[in-house]
Amino acid sequence: MRVFAKTDLGKARDVNEDFYYIANNEEEIKLYILADGMGGYNGGEIASKLATASVKNYIETNFPQIEKDKEGILKLIGSSIEYANMIVYDKAKENAELENMGTTLEVCLIYNNKAFIGHVGDSRIYRMRQEFMRKLTTDHSYVEQLVKDGTITKEEAENHPKKNMLMKALGCTPYVEPDLMVKGFLKGDILLMCSDGLTNMIKEQEIYECVKENIEISCDQLVQRANEMGGYDNITVLVIQNDEKYI
Repeated sequence: MRVFAKTDLGKARDVNEDFYYIANNEEEIKLYILADGMGGYNGGEIASKLATASVKNYIETNFPQIEKDKEGILKLIGSSIEYANMIVYDKAKENAELENMGTTLEVCLIYNNKAFIGHVGDSRIYRMRQEFMRKLTTDHSYVEQLVKDGTITKEEAENHPKKNMLMKALGCTPYVEPDLMVKGFLKGDILLMCSDGLTNMIKEQEIYECVKENIEISCDQLVQRANEMGGYDNITVLVIQNDEKYI
């Protein structure tokens, strides 16, 4: 497994409210988490870090006891996100300055050549296989719903004034229902996890071409390019390549 990551403040924000976690190759549990926080006085920074730590601790504590099949692992990820939601929600209730805080959350656990994914919000996970890149997650956003309903086109969505309005985020309500899925992750496949600070600045084709050209420096290059295009938000990108036969 080869993993590369970078997070950056961007050019318009005073605080980096993005946060991520990557497992090192020596750890049994190949876990990768990305969160993009929002709201309140330093609330976004607190929410993203708290959600990431909560999911990590929950999965590491409970993974040894579960059935290592599709249902068992997806249930574990779903439960870890529900637990993190409770932790962030309760934290927000403790302090009036944190009242509106929340976070997106991407959780990816790689096991037995499969990627088990949990998703809340509008951060994204893509998979690159051979010459094709596919978006695995669906944005929980107002604009995505308009596209789904056929009200606007994907092209119109890119510049819609309510592009950043979320329909679902972690920690904002007492309960959250994440999207859960399992996808194949074969030798040579690449997973890309990112916050919207990247995808709002750079088109998907350019992201794909950058990673395929030189994966080792792609995170640095993508962050630099997003800043060149305006850097209106924090930018975080994780790139994970399966270079082993079995993981």
